[in-house]
Amino acid sequence: MSADGSAAPIRTTCPYCGVGCGVLARPRPDGSVEISGDPAHPANFGRLCSKGSALGETVGLDGRLPRPILRGPAGEREVDWDEALDTVALRFRRIIDEHGPEAVAFYVSGQLLTEDYYVANKLVKGWLGTANIDTNSRLCMSSAVAGHVRAFGEDVVPCSYTDLETADLLVLVGSNTAWCHPVLYQRILAARERRPEMKIVVIDPRRTSTCEIADLHLPLRAGSDVALFNGLLAYLQQHGHADTTFVETRTQGLLETLQAAGPCRLDDVAVECGVDSSRLSAFYQLFAETAKAVTAYSMGVNQASSGTDKVNAIINCHLLTGRIGQPGMGPFSITGQPNAMGGREVGGMANMLAAHLNLDDAGHRSLVRDFWQSPRIAEKPGLKAVDLFQAIGRGEVKAVWIIATNPVVSMPDADAVRDALRRCELVVVSDCVADTDTAKLAHVLLPAAAWGEKDGTVTNTERRISRQRAFLPLPAAARQDWWTLCEFAKRMGFDGFDFQSAHEIFLEHSALSACGNDGDAKMPNRATRCFNLAGLAELDEFEYAAMAPVQWPVVQKPINLNAATDAALNYAAAFSTANGRARFVPVQVRAPGSTLSSGYPMVLNTGRVRDQWHTMTRTGRAPRLAGHTPAPVVTVHAQDAANYSLAEGELARVATQWGALTARVRVGTEVPAGTMFVPIHWSDAFAADARVGALVNPIVDPISGEPEFKHTPARIVPWPVQWQGVLLSRTAPELAVVDWWARGAGYQHSRYELAGLTVPASWSIFTKTLFGGNAQQGDWLELEDAADGIYRAALLREGRLEACLFVGRTAALPSTDWLARLFTQPKLEAAERMALLSGRAAGGEDAGPVVCSCFGVCLNTLRHAIRLEGLKTTQQVGKKLRAGTNCGSCLPELRLLLIQPLST
Repeated sequence: MSADGSAAPIRTTCPYCGVGCGVLARPRPDGSVEISGDPAHPANFGRLCSKGSALGETVGLDGRLPRPILRGPAGEREVDWDEALDTVALRFRRIIDEHGPEAVAFYVSGQLLTEDYYVANKLVKGWLGTANIDTNSRLCMSSAVAGHVRAFGEDVVPCSYTDLETADLLVLVGSNTAWCHPVLYQRILAARERRPEMKIVVIDPRRTSTCEIADLHLPLRAGSDVALFNGLLAYLQQHGHADTTFVETRTQGLLETLQAAGPCRLDDVAVECGVDSSRLSAFYQLFAETAKAVTAYSMGVNQASSGTDKVNAIINCHLLTGRIGQPGMGPFSITGQPNAMGGREVGGMANMLAAHLNLDDAGHRSLVRDFWQSPRIAEKPGLKAVDLFQAIGRGEVKAVWIIATNPVVSMPDADAVRDALRRCELVVVSDCVADTDTAKLAHVLLPAAAWGEKDGTVTNTERRISRQRAFLPLPAAARQDWWTLCEFAKRMGFDGFDFQSAHEIFLEHSALSACGNDGDAKMPNRATRCFNLAGLAELDEFEYAAMAPVQWPVVQKPINLNAATDAALNYAAAFSTANGRARFVPVQVRAPGSTLSSGYPMVLNTGRVRDQWHTMTRTGRAPRLAGHTPAPVVTVHAQDAANYSLAEGELARVATQWGALTARVRVGTEVPAGTMFVPIHWSDAFAADARVGALVNPIVDPISGEPEFKHTPARIVPWPVQWQGVLLSRTAPELAVVDWWARGAGYQHSRYELAGLTVPASWSIFTKTLFGGNAQQGDWLELEDAADGIYRAALLREGRLEACLFVGRTAALPSTDWLARLFTQPKLEAAERMALLSGRAAGGEDAGPVVCSCFGVCLNTLRHAIRLEGLKTTQQVGKKLRAGTNCGSCLPELRLLLIQPLST
């Protein structure tokens, strides 16, 4: 225990992206948690991104679901676990008896631990007898999975993070690594500093922050990836860069693949992709002449109606050149979620079996059934995510259990998903948060353990298994998800679910992974799989508890379980196909699934912003993450802003055939003309009318079932309002009186951006209504200038600031960052009270909006230091202010500040 009474740090794993960073969590006596990066973890070596660094701000119990809830016509009531699970089992049993097992389904998440995922898959496929279990990983990684299986015979990522650092050429395709995987970005930056000759190419329609480190940026037309990589394949073949020995001995299908690609004249490919032919030629030549090349790709590749073909077009180029399975070489799918890989290992998707076995293979089904000793086994693929919710809407699926995900926000055509759940006979939701958009529609709510309370394992994007350890007690009636599923199974009369710990589940999962490998008598003449955890199948509980990060395959028990271990794939021996050869996959150019029209002339692209995650149920609690992008935005090119009369900071209405939203306009050149970009994060819990999933078309890749999040025809128009405002308040306001709002977390308060279509007859009455019951006590300060449309109000109680409201006719309102700091003070000074209505910070310059979230360094602070101290480099800025020295995701913005005129 430390001098301040804090407990010893617990080694655990970050719950955000698929990088899988190690975290040291140290609970303090006051209930807070100190967070730092784990220097011993081989994924991050002590680094954390802005989100990981802020984890300590997210572990409070506000907004948690404490106990099971049943809802019905008479309302809702808290119940104990026995009543809740008895109800769920009774209703599932009745629906199955009346309509069969295909009438029920589970929709789970890459946020689950592997042990939770394993039990869910075993329950559904082995005892319920249906494959209707899918996951939100369908929305981000299923095209990569399908591409791996087509090429390698198994869903195997053939690279490690060290390959990113040792490659002489790194090609980043559809991956804003600087924002979405900042720790990997930092590792890449460090590698470039050690080896300046290393080349980086970014292929992305947007000029993202990642492009700041690129030697070459190819802003290809959205959806043209297959044309680009088919062109590269043809170029490599035509210019003699094929590894003929590797192709002849380790692969199959090249001739058909080259025929499908066609001649691919460089000028024609350039036109198809919308890029300059000289830049395209430079990329082709660089790839051809650089043996140690890694092509890393992410959502920009996967989230398309041709996503699987894009993946295979990339892999084809690496197979042709033999650049796979060797250091610094290979196609590298960068995973989005913390345990998307673990979910894939246990068969968590509707078209998979556990342990990388094939649901379509009768021998594989028999092997799994025999291992589980289950009464049945699913015999056909289940419904993939989009199909699943459409089946719920049609009444074909009558019960759905949703675990650790928020599909009413994250799914495409999300309004249809919401309507489907409203009509569904039984909706069960397991979650740690009480008030998500999806939880509002549940008939049964079951409280789940959250990060910090969960115990088990996750697998990151380089196949590395890490322990996620509990360092906080379970609050109230919250339970581990595997426990909830096992208790349900017992009430259904199923055996095989008597697990007493995550350790026991992990051992069974590991043992199953070894079945059918290495000439197992039950699987004659079948390919050996790379996924193998046989060496972990006999760990005792102490070894499991202490297990350091380990990369699979793990055929033999590691000599030292307390030290991280690596494992290479032996592609010099064989791939996981029946004949041991990798497959070239013929792919052809296909247009996106929906086309532009006069009514919807622009392309809507969606994705993440730097400091938020998924639907903000965790990151939305952290004040330090709210400053960078405080409200939903739509980014458009300056040319489109002029064409459609859009102004920076004003509100606009974005609409598609499927839905509409309202967001603030951001004008820039990072998006191509004719396209717009909207973040995925905002839900009804954080903004009015800003769920971009409602706008996304439900078209999917025909092989993977992954939706086309990157290309939906859309239109945009100004949304003229009569006033806009900013409210900071310690208590929740009555938001029904405003037409649009967006909420962000602050220290001891929340921040709301507001807008209205009409001006209230009395601002004073409006404000007191907005503040609700909070307005009845305390001292009011008000200022109104009706001619200029200005109104300001503040509520103080015993000298402490309770709430303040700034209103104007445009979005050009005073900055409120300085106001936020007043909420941390027990009492305001006289000068601060006067400043409340002036709109100017008391005692000095406002620090401005946050640029570096990790250390809270703001825009005006940076400008001041750059101007007065003559800072010229990001290293100098980091040394002076620490900005950019942790996760590095703000470094592109720092570079822009350094080259801007000092007067700005």
